Amino acid sequence: MAAVPAAGAEREARACAAFYGALGIAQPVLSCLRCLRQFAGSTAKRCKDKHLEEALLLSRALSEGLRALGEAEARPLLRCVLAFQMEATGSSSSFQKLEQIVTQLAVGKEALLAREVGMLLAGLAPQGEVLSPGDLQSVCMFMEESSLGRQHWRQNLAQLLQRLATTLRWVLQSQPAPGSTWGYLAVKACLQLFQALPKDVAPLVWSAAGKSEALQSLLGLLLEVAWGKAPNKDTRLLAGTALSMLVNTAPQPERGASAVVALFQLPDQGAEELKFGELVVEVPPVLEPDGLEKLVLTRGLLTCCKMDILSCELESFTHKACLLLDVVFPTVCALTKEQKDCHYYCFQACALWLQRLRESLPAVWRLTGTRILAQDTELLRQLTQLVWDNAETPVEGVSEFIHSSFRLLLEIYHLECQHFQDQERPLYQQMLQRVVSMPWQIKARYVPLCAIIPYVGSQQVLDAYPDLPQHLLSCLSTNHLCPAATEVYKALVRQQCAERQDGQRGAEAALAEQWTLHWLPLLSQALCSPRPILQSNATNHLLAWTLRQLPATQAPLATQFSGQDTASLRAWVSLLKAQKSVAGSLPLRGEALERLSCCLGAREESIRLAALGLLCCSPSTNQPLLGSEVQLLREFLPLNLNCDSSSFRQLLQAAVRKALVRLRDSSLAQLRGKAPRGTEPGEGAGQLAQAVGFVEWLLQLSITSLSPGSNYQRKKTGLLLLATVLETCTDTWSPDRKKGQPPRTMAVLLTYARQRGCWDFFSQPNLLALLSCLQDSTNEIRDLASELLVRYFPATFPKPITLALFQLAQDTLGSPRVQEAEAGAVLMKTILQKSDSSTMKSLALEAEAALTLPNRGLCFAQHLLHMLQAQYAVACQDLLQAAASAPMHGAIAALRRCLLQVPEVATSMRAAELAQSWQELLTRLVTTVRDITSFLLGALQSQQGPGADEQAAAPSFADMGNAIGSLIMLGKGRGQEEEEEDSVLLSEEHSLILTCCWVSVKEIGLLLGGLAELLLVPALPAGSGPLLPLPTLQTAARVFQEILLRCRHWGAVEGCSMGFTKFCAALLNHPDAELQAIPQTMLEQGLEALSGPRSSSITRRAAGFPMLFLCIVSGEAPAQARPLLTRCVQTLLALATTALPQDWDQTLDLPQVCALHVLQTLVRGTGLGSALLRHVTPMVALALRGLSSPCWAMRNAAIQLFSALTSRLLGQQRSRGEGCPAEGVSLQAFLGQHPQLGTVLLGELGAATGLTPGRPHLRPALHAVLTLLAQLQPGADSPGSPSAHFLGLLLELAGSPIYAVRAMAAKALVPVVPPPQRRGLLLQLARQLPATPGWVRSHNAVHGCLLQMRALLAPPAGTKGLSAEALRPVALQLEARGWLLTPAQRCPLIRAAFLQIVALLPSSFSPSFTQSIHAAISTELGSLLLGGKLGCAELQVGSAILHQTMAHFVCSEAARLADGERIGAVCSLLRQPNPDVQLAVLSWVIAGEEGMCKELEKALRLTLLESLGSVLRKRRDKEFLRLYLEALLHLYRDPSSWSHEASCKLQGSSAACLETLLHMVEAEHPSPDLLFQVLCAASLLLAHRVGAEDGPLVERWCTALEDCSRSASSEVLRLAAACSLQTAGANVVRRSLHGACPSFVPVALRLINVGIHLLQDEEREVRHKASGFASLLRPDPGEPLLGGCVFVQDNVGLQALLQLLLAEFGEHPETFDSLLQHLPVLDLRGIVEELETNKAASLYKEDEPNVFAEPAALAQQLLPILLQLLEKAPTSSPLCASALCWLAAVGPGILRDLRYCRHRWSQEAAARGGMKALGCAKLHVAVAVLLVRARLVAQALQVLGESATTVPGLGCSTQELEQELMLVQELLAQHGLAHVPSRGNAPGELGPPSGAA
Repeated sequence: MAAVPAAGAEREARACAAFYGALGIAQPVLSCLRCLRQFAGSTAKRCKDKHLEEALLLSRALSEGLRALGEAEARPLLRCVLAFQMEATGSSSSFQKLEQIVTQLAVGKEALLAREVGMLLAGLAPQGEVLSPGDLQSVCMFMEESSLGRQHWRQNLAQLLQRLATTLRWVLQSQPAPGSTWGYLAVKACLQLFQALPKDVAPLVWSAAGKSEALQSLLGLLLEVAWGKAPNKDTRLLAGTALSMLVNTAPQPERGASAVVALFQLPDQGAEELKFGELVVEVPPVLEPDGLEKLVLTRGLLTCCKMDILSCELESFTHKACLLLDVVFPTVCALTKEQKDCHYYCFQACALWLQRLRESLPAVWRLTGTRILAQDTELLRQLTQLVWDNAETPVEGVSEFIHSSFRLLLEIYHLECQHFQDQERPLYQQMLQRVVSMPWQIKARYVPLCAIIPYVGSQQVLDAYPDLPQHLLSCLSTNHLCPAATEVYKALVRQQCAERQDGQRGAEAALAEQWTLHWLPLLSQALCSPRPILQSNATNHLLAWTLRQLPATQAPLATQFSGQDTASLRAWVSLLKAQKSVAGSLPLRGEALERLSCCLGAREESIRLAALGLLCCSPSTNQPLLGSEVQLLREFLPLNLNCDSSSFRQLLQAAVRKALVRLRDSSLAQLRGKAPRGTEPGEGAGQLAQAVGFVEWLLQLSITSLSPGSNYQRKKTGLLLLATVLETCTDTWSPDRKKGQPPRTMAVLLTYARQRGCWDFFSQPNLLALLSCLQDSTNEIRDLASELLVRYFPATFPKPITLALFQLAQDTLGSPRVQEAEAGAVLMKTILQKSDSSTMKSLALEAEAALTLPNRGLCFAQHLLHMLQAQYAVACQDLLQAAASAPMHGAIAALRRCLLQVPEVATSMRAAELAQSWQELLTRLVTTVRDITSFLLGALQSQQGPGADEQAAAPSFADMGNAIGSLIMLGKGRGQEEEEEDSVLLSEEHSLILTCCWVSVKEIGLLLGGLAELLLVPALPAGSGPLLPLPTLQTAARVFQEILLRCRHWGAVEGCSMGFTKFCAALLNHPDAELQAIPQTMLEQGLEALSGPRSSSITRRAAGFPMLFLCIVSGEAPAQARPLLTRCVQTLLALATTALPQDWDQTLDLPQVCALHVLQTLVRGTGLGSALLRHVTPMVALALRGLSSPCWAMRNAAIQLFSALTSRLLGQQRSRGEGCPAEGVSLQAFLGQHPQLGTVLLGELGAATGLTPGRPHLRPALHAVLTLLAQLQPGADSPGSPSAHFLGLLLELAGSPIYAVRAMAAKALVPVVPPPQRRGLLLQLARQLPATPGWVRSHNAVHGCLLQMRALLAPPAGTKGLSAEALRPVALQLEARGWLLTPAQRCPLIRAAFLQIVALLPSSFSPSFTQSIHAAISTELGSLLLGGKLGCAELQVGSAILHQTMAHFVCSEAARLADGERIGAVCSLLRQPNPDVQLAVLSWVIAGEEGMCKELEKALRLTLLESLGSVLRKRRDKEFLRLYLEALLHLYRDPSSWSHEASCKLQGSSAACLETLLHMVEAEHPSPDLLFQVLCAASLLLAHRVGAEDGPLVERWCTALEDCSRSASSEVLRLAAACSLQTAGANVVRRSLHGACPSFVPVALRLINVGIHLLQDEEREVRHKASGFASLLRPDPGEPLLGGCVFVQDNVGLQALLQLLLAEFGEHPETFDSLLQHLPVLDLRGIVEELETNKAASLYKEDEPNVFAEPAALAQQLLPILLQLLEKAPTSSPLCASALCWLAAVGPGILRDLRYCRHRWSQEAAARGGMKALGCAKLHVAVAVLLVRARLVAQALQVLGESATTVPGLGCSTQELEQELMLVQELLAQHGLAHVPSRGNAPGELGPPSGAA
């Protein structure tokens, strides 16, 4: 078999070049050949296309020269191009380009080209041999794309048919690998042959004289494929299309139709032969009928069969029949009901059928003579039922087919009504009513709604569906419903536009007015919503589209969002951005620019991002940024580098990328002399300088953010911005990227920038900054930095840097800390990628590795393997010592990264000359990791060495503890008998050994799996053996098996499982049967071990064993039949259903329990997807049976399995932010997808309701079934709905004696009752309630009935529920049963349930009944007070619930009616001594943010304030006090709600209350939650009485805030301090200003200090509250706030506080000292000495109390403020004294540290240890703070003049100190420890250098 031409393309190219070397056209020929060779050598499609385009241009020029030559001279070039074309048959676009080239070259020599093509194709395979996949690809491509190819095959048709038949027969008999495309390509070749040469094929099929035996044989083989002989589903489907294409060759439609009928009758009739035209073939036996045979035929016909064949009349039917209606449609209906793995294709067939029916309507009407979709026809009923039943199918992709099916169905119906002039169209109304009756959560309701809008009109839809806008709003806040809701909105607006334009031409204003009426409230509510998902969805999906569709809507939207509140600002920015995207440009000036600047500093991230997007985006990429936009960006970016939201960082990067692209493209346009649109004459040079300067500034900003002293957030943002700069502004070409490539003229701009001293992207400081990131403790920073270094920086590092990096990598690989070892692995990978052979020679590599220096990858792998083996040898001697100094996980991780993540290494593995070396190395590697695995797992079982006996199960935790204890004693040199005292906590030695074992095992799994995935591919070097031979793979399999069977650490198991899944997938998809057998054998061994007896647990307390099965079955190809999964599940089901033994041992695992646990793991596995759905019903039945097992372990496993199945069936729970609790599947759709499951559930319900009276009522599976049903959604009311079967059973369960069953049955009833039937059922239930006490037969039944009514009455989320008028009959029945609330009903729970129902019908009752209800409640609650006084209250179970329900009812009625009497009743309840009632009212107040009227809020505020003193004095119950204070604070959450009346209520008691609250904070040590409320309540009172007489109270309050704001305090206390600061802090600071209350100045300074501290807190909420304090002081701290205040971002607030200190408190002596407190005092010399000692690292590092704080960045921000304060010293003697004291205290030490730095970093030793210092965060912070302090000392010396000369120890002048400082800074910058000192006013120096803290 010849897969490629006899002479390869490269060989032809060389021969061609030699031939034309002496001819006159040599130069253009050689240029063309060079392009073709580059095309063949490229891997990226973009590069291939580029080279072919160049070759095509050259061929056009060559064509003229070739015409003058003879055939002999032209033949070599044509042959060469054809050879390249033959090797490009895998790419259609490349083949077409080469076809154009060869056609162009052969102009005038077409006959020569035809002969060459014929010779080429004739040589594909000798007569009778099998065509290889490459041959078949060539056949297909030449048939499809080459006219000469088709001509050749036409002339050699019989030969081609024979070869195809031979090939397909061989493929079906030999069954290649599952992933092989051989069979698919053979069928594809048949299909393209029938399609391309129909006239030539037709006589061979339909003529007796021309009948072809080869084609007859081929037809039989295609039938075998379609009937399942080929396991690949895609191949079978393609065979169906090929058969249909063969039908198309029929000369008469009737003959083709009769052949189709014969094909469809084969599976049913069991005929032995098929007559297809004149061809007669034996019918292949169906091996395993799977229902796919008819789908294959149906889909093929609908895809490509001719219309006249589908619609012609069939002779074999008694009525006028055609294929489309009478053969294909019944098959489609049957297919959609079968539960197979082909849902997608079934519904595709359904949509295709409707599409073909739409196309053939005229022919069908002519045939039938009547309507086919008349109202009562069976076809219409079946079609509508088909699409509705499957509208909610969860299979991916099916929803698109359902959508098109609804659209086509309605279109066909409409066309029929028009054609037959039928005005009655009831289908529209039926469909609309069904849509309206479905719950809003069901996505399927919006698809038909979109389809029906054009036919019924917008107004009719809105009238029939008044809740639609509110439902669309709910959908917009739910991600999976958002696209559907968007389409409905667009369809309605389009329809409204169409309707209005039909009647009134040009009435755009009227359209906008109509839109405003219907849709402005919806869009306004969405854009102003506090929920980010709702804002973004409305902005992205609705706003811009609306403005594009209706430009006039901009005015009402702008008016709507003109407010100053946060929501209006957010919506305003979104509106402007949408306007800009529609209009193209939007200049901002004046007030709009100020408002935008305010938005850029707002606290809410969404506002800032929207404003940034507005600045950066533009429809045209070459539109330059305005100067104001650049300035705003310079102000914005430094303040947003440390944002802790990942999504914010990504969106920030995207916005900056847009700005940089605009700057780049507009600059390139300027350099080309083309001024971009919007550029004024003469502005070009200024814009160029602005663009270059901004990019340089951004580069420096990014680099300075990468200091190890920065927090994670700043470093990550800096790296993202740096990546954006390098991606946008360098000329680095990335072949693997489709977008984002640099322009071809980028070098011009780079030259321009570099001539001006800018854009030195790859400078030494930048390199060192990125290298410091490689030592970071987080994967994200390390990997991103490594990627930037590898992708953009020069090919090799400087040699000294490489040597230092290599030494650092060697050291960190031996660290016991996992993060450091992983950093060492990244370092090793980066060194490998950035080194060349000369650099390799200088590295201290191991001797054997040095022999392989010509190949860097092999060399490095040898070295790392040697290191690993050495570490393993140490571990065998002393595992404790190895775990502390040479753990193996670092070396294994380095091997994994270097072998799997470096493309050059993968390439070298495929080089033939290196294959042997790689094979030997990989074999040694697998052997080594096998020994390590056995050793480590054996060590945890007290077994040593690779030869230790393997146990069948993992050791217990006690066994592991004992084994580790023994290892520790051996490592310390003590005997076994010397035992240390027991400790609850693990010692560091224990942790060291455990970390070493588990992390190493995890890394081994990832390494082996990655190697298998990388190397088990067919493209291996010719002539060499596989890189991973069979014995090596078997060894690796045993390693995985050992890990998963003997390991119980979930992290290790999870990591190993990822590798094992890749390993199994690679084996199962490999063509070698021996390799495929490895996972199959492991599965059989696992199943055998599962069912056999054992002595210890392997599933219940070990994580690994179930994962063994999951990994194996997940490795199967998704497109295949998954036989391993089927075998596994069936075996487990059979095992789990076997009866339990009579005398089981509860300490051992039962096989049945193990089977359940494994099934649960399979169900939870994400890799299996919908493949498990076919096994769902037996698994649910098994889980329900297991719940009734007498064995606890069985019940426990069953409930876990049932929970997993529920999640799989209903979809994962949505996040809270989306607003929708579940996927929203209706009961009808659920049972339609799993029809047999309904029988199982009904059986359980029937068994529960059919229990014999007097028997126990416990049915363990009942609660699970009810829980499952309760999670569904109500469905539409349709005839034959399955919900009717459930309804009666659930109603019976209302009388269950078990409370939980009654409650859950009520919840399960909701999805069973369609909304239209809800009112009738409520009436029925109300009538069942007893009218008098004598009618009560069962209190349980009454209670259950009430619970069911309550569940049905409660309106679903996002809906209003039934109207008051509709519920009036239900209310009348309840009024007649009002005694259920009176004491005549003895059960408090029934009374409470009745009252809850009454509360859900507030407007439906008569006034007299409402009055009686209130009287009954007053009597009941009044009796509590009386009973409490007399001491005769009767205690009843449930009475507390009744009283709380009554209290809630009173509160709700008062809020609803706003009636003074009702409000007074609520306030009186708060004064009652009954704790249940008081707690009920307080909890209602706290929970009820919405619906409370202003009058009630005001009354509650005053009542709580009035009683505050007495509550604080009694303090009877801490929980009551907490709730009381929380309710008070909730009512006063708006500062403006405090009134003069409130102050009067507290008059006289305010100070006492404050005193009590502060005493509680200081002396009583309450719980954090109570302390939060106490401190906030004290702040609330203090905010409204800040006078000079309150000084002591204010100071005590300030001290409490300082205590709570410390980093070591809990988050709750820090949040309390921040909230208190926002509540009262601004008032105190204002009182201290302008002499109003001078005694408050020290307190104000302390409060501002607390604010600065809290603005750097690691919790975002704390920072946000503290920024509120800064915001209140920001506009003008001396003036009270008249309007609202826009709260600013944390860093803006920090800047505002610093500016406030400078402006208002600069003269105060304590200001300077308070700011200096924020500069940490670090021992620089001690840090350096600790780095140089190289002492062994401990396993854990001590955590920083605040990982978000950045002392270095804060020091940079404080520096200008402190310098300005020092400038005031000469005029302020107190400040001068403070400065002198500080200078005397720290000046000499700072000078000593500077000299130490100069001495230390001038030496060679510093260079050797520089890499370690480069990554030390403490050292960077110490250096940064030292430089800031030195700058302050220099300034102090200058401004203090003579006074400073008296300071002892400062023997230098200002000038000398500044020179020393400059020298030290330059020296430190050379080592990457400081930023390069600024010189002059370069573009990069504009703007802040480091940003805010």
